Amino acid sequence: MTLGAALLVGKIIRVKVRWIQSLFLPSSIVAGTILLLLGPQVLGRFDGPLKGRGLFTQAMSTTWSALPGLLISVIFATMFLGQQLPSPGKAAKLLGPQLSLGTALASSQYVVGLLLAGFILVPLFSASRMTGSLIEMAFEGGHGTAAGMRGVMDKLGFKEGGDLAVGLATVGIVSGIVVGIALINWGVRTGKTEILKGNVKMSLEEQKGLFRADEHYSAGTMTSRPASVEPLSLHMGIVAVAILIGWSILEGLRWIERVTYGKMMIDHDTHLEIFTYVPLFPMALLGGVILQLIARKTGAERFIDHQMMLRIQGWALDFLIVAAIATLSLQAVGRNLGVFLILSVAGIAVNVAIFLWFTPRVIGRFWFERGIGDFGQSMGVTATGLILMRITDPHGESPAFEAFGYKQLVFEPFFGGGLVTALAIPTIYFTGIWPLFFVMLAIFLVAILSGLFYFGPRERRDREAYERQASSRTDARKGN
Repeated sequence: MTLGAALLVGKIIRVKVRWIQSLFLPSSIVAGTILLLLGPQVLGRFDGPLKGRGLFTQAMSTTWSALPGLLISVIFATMFLGQQLPSPGKAAKLLGPQLSLGTALASSQYVVGLLLAGFILVPLFSASRMTGSLIEMAFEGGHGTAAGMRGVMDKLGFKEGGDLAVGLATVGIVSGIVVGIALINWGVRTGKTEILKGNVKMSLEEQKGLFRADEHYSAGTMTSRPASVEPLSLHMGIVAVAILIGWSILEGLRWIERVTYGKMMIDHDTHLEIFTYVPLFPMALLGGVILQLIARKTGAERFIDHQMMLRIQGWALDFLIVAAIATLSLQAVGRNLGVFLILSVAGIAVNVAIFLWFTPRVIGRFWFERGIGDFGQSMGVTATGLILMRITDPHGESPAFEAFGYKQLVFEPFFGGGLVTALAIPTIYFTGIWPLFFVMLAIFLVAILSGLFYFGPRERRDREAYERQASSRTDARKGN
């Protein structure tokens, strides 16, 4: 109840406070910050009857700490449920350049993070080697992945990792909006955007996060009659089955590991077990994909509505963010402030650099409109990318949303909370920084080189042809 009440207060603040509107801060971040200030980390530091706990009991804080690890599986299980999986031929042209960009952004965060860990953070700040994975986990993965990986990091002795990751995710999502809008304004002024002309302005309703009285959007389609089962209950049951499939896969992999190479000893008391430390949520995503394929093959996909799944996903994400920020340890961030600031600046810098340098070289027409969505996602969450795309292409005139959607089908199972993200922490723990660094460097180089020399030339030819046609039309109008 407290989380829900805080979320409502956060929404009221978003509606009433202009500077929060201008930052497009989600109500969940506002709500989580309020609870953090009223809890043991801030209010509980002052002398008085509330010292040591703030307004909340220890039982409440313990419950909130457990929520992110549970809700993240719901979020990932819903990603592809009810979604039409496109044919390869339809998606191929848009997918290649977009996937190249997305992979370059994600892998570069590992490359930079691991380099910083190897040469600065570990030797100079005595930080854990696992800090090298925090930029991708927090920026690309967002609050959900950051909070979901906390249990794994705790098991491996990286106790401060969860708090650093949630803090970095907050930096990422706020800077994603601020820097993203600054980039859009720069793009408009310099003619980089094809659709948006003039200053970037959002309506008052959009800034408040509300719809106009004359706007009507469906939250979802009822796929069953409530007399038999409530449609929301049906979809929650489907999500539960997807998570159960993911859990079964993970337990099967753990069993295989135990009876094979898991018997090997790294040292006198440590077995070579990787899947033991892999969380459930990436497998829940795989479970959702499997369930969607089964529904498609059996003709049952009409009973799964993707919009309803998005509502469930949004509900879980809102409460996850509130709980994660409310239980953030400011002491852990303070003790590692140098590490935190270095990773924050590096994460922002590498994303901006990749966007400005690589995007126009790999994507042809609408490179800015298509690339700004991947930039936003790489700074926080998918919603950030969608907001920035909506600003640059308010009426969907470019293929930005379609290309982004195709990319997500291939990208999400691996990065931003997928298998790569889940395996990174145990891989660093068992093998050190450099094996993962060289793997990520290889992936980064493949993404860059395929973009520059395979996808890029074709895309640039399309853009140059369009520019010549546009120039010809302009000259013809002048001649008339």
